[in-house]
Amino acid sequence: MERVEEDDPKQNNVKTRPKGGLVTMPFIFSNEICEKLAVVGFNTNMISYLTTQLHMPLTKAANTLTNFGGTASLTPLLGAFISDSYAGRFWTITVASIVYQIGMTCLTLSAILPQLRPPPCKGEQVCQQATAGQLAILYGSLLLGALGSGGIRPCVVAFGADQFDESNPKEATKTWKYFNWYYFVMGVSILVAVTVLVYIQDNIGWGWGLGVPTIAMFLSIITFIIGYPLYRHMDPAGSPFTRLLQVSVSAFKKRKLAMVSDPNLLYRNDELDASISVGGKLVHTPDMTFLDKAAIVTEEDIVKPGQAPNLWRLNTIHRVEELKAVIRMGPIWAAGILLITAYAQQNTFSLQQAKTMNRHLTKSFEIPAGSMTVFTMVSMLSTIALYDRVLVRIARRYTGLDRGISFLYRMGIGFMISVLATLVAGFTEVKRKEAALAHGLQDEAHAIIPISVFWLVPQYSLHGIAEAFMSIGHLEFFYDQAPESMRSTATALFWTAISVGNYMSTLLVSLVHKFSARADGSNWLPDNNLNEGKLEYFYWLITALQVVNLIYYICCAKLYTYKPIQIHGKDSESEGDAGVELASKV
Repeated sequence: MERVEEDDPKQNNVKTRPKGGLVTMPFIFSNEICEKLAVVGFNTNMISYLTTQLHMPLTKAANTLTNFGGTASLTPLLGAFISDSYAGRFWTITVASIVYQIGMTCLTLSAILPQLRPPPCKGEQVCQQATAGQLAILYGSLLLGALGSGGIRPCVVAFGADQFDESNPKEATKTWKYFNWYYFVMGVSILVAVTVLVYIQDNIGWGWGLGVPTIAMFLSIITFIIGYPLYRHMDPAGSPFTRLLQVSVSAFKKRKLAMVSDPNLLYRNDELDASISVGGKLVHTPDMTFLDKAAIVTEEDIVKPGQAPNLWRLNTIHRVEELKAVIRMGPIWAAGILLITAYAQQNTFSLQQAKTMNRHLTKSFEIPAGSMTVFTMVSMLSTIALYDRVLVRIARRYTGLDRGISFLYRMGIGFMISVLATLVAGFTEVKRKEAALAHGLQDEAHAIIPISVFWLVPQYSLHGIAEAFMSIGHLEFFYDQAPESMRSTATALFWTAISVGNYMSTLLVSLVHKFSARADGSNWLPDNNLNEGKLEYFYWLITALQVVNLIYYICCAKLYTYKPIQIHGKDSESEGDAGVELASKV
């Protein structure tokens, strides 16, 4: 959204030469593809690298990856803050990619150079663990990767969406298509990582297995930088967190003031807000009126003409509405956490289920248990393509919306399908245990039960379909409803929801394991033998929680107020209905 209507005098510092558009997508997507190849390619099989190459004990290796994953989930907040406050999205992505490249290169070198890892084990002798220096290289590489990822994740998706000028009717409809194809490209790169890269690591060597995404990342940085003249750039507008805090402080200071009778008496300053309202001004909304007191002008606030007010005492209504928009997003953000909690079981208990089932396609070929996520990715990619090419056109006839359905409806569909996915997973586990009992294998923890692993395909596929609806809708929601000056920060919230969802999964598993334990040693989630547990109860517990979450989400969606925005050049001198649009255009 770099360009605005030419009759807006406030934007004389913004370039008017048309840039951005579809031509920039290959440059931007190349960066995202390589970042996902690296992250997923490393993480999927990294536990094997740490235990077999660095001879790290299993628990230490698991904790190392957990700590790295937790750090990588929090750094997007730092990257978003730097982007929105100081550097802008292009330079944040560029520098973060270089940092990521350095980390990947160091990790690849540790897999290639013998002196950077302990010697191979010989026979039955005790394996020599990595030295402090070798571990320092590993930890440093992982930390650089987490920092680099934190700069790329929140900025790439927002930077790509910035390339479409929402004030131009011809480009505004392309934004929602961009989110579909962004997620599609991300899914393809993940699919390649969990198949091709994992195969290279297991069968060719870790040097090539880590080297391929490292080389790809280097090429993507070059490609991304080459596209610089084509991009539409949004200048950073100062710390969004400082502005939110200023509104909160000034509203608290004026909490005892009586509210003005006419909202038009609240403070407005187009020149002050010019850099944070390029796409249009946020207009007053009647809820959360206690925050409106931050925009009440008192005698103490009056300053000389041309002098900026003390923003710790007086704020414009646009800045007040920024805080309101962020607060309104909170409940919708929270609703997405439990879906990630349900989705996370694919890498834990669904994987353990697959290990006990018949995975042979032929007598000589067996599907790796970890590759069952391929069904999730394929169903997700198929749903995205079907949605974009078919479902949108059908829905458009009934709703009249260019995007077919609003992102809130899209998220709701994803929630409902996710409920079905965990419900089906419970019944599949009942079927698996019945087969184990019928063949006398209930007490054999590592026995392969004569039941096809393809019984798990429905739950994997349903999770993929749910993600195609919910996660993309969630991403659209954050970008669309966030104040334009903090869209990187809002996108970081998307990744934060994923992080919290995974932590919630850990907490839920721990609580169920603790409170379902009985004196006879039985447990819903046993440590050793899944056949003796009650995994189906756990799945149905998640199903019940998701039903409650769905009801909560429906209530939040019904009560949600879209941010109203006054587009520049559309009766911008009036605060009436003319020129005021819902930012989502839904």
